[in-house]
Amino acid sequence: MFLRGIGAPELIIILVIVLVIFGPKKLPQLGKSIGDTLKAFRSSTKDEDSEELEESKSTEEKVEAKETEEVKS
Repeated sequence: MFLRGIGAPELIIILVIVLVIFGPKKLPQLGKSIGDTLKAFRSSTKDEDSEELEESKSTEEKVEAKETEEVKS
């Protein structure tokens, strides 16, 4: 990950630069929009993961049903 080399002093410097650029009035709005974006991204990835899991389960069930039919024949 690209943040491995960043320590506390570097993060403080970055936060001060962001504060100077956006100002104290825009900072809460910026934080809220970033949080909302991350929340939406996480929920969409969870939805995709659950869909893939359901698809793999249904495929496994179909294969097992086919195998039991072949065994009965």
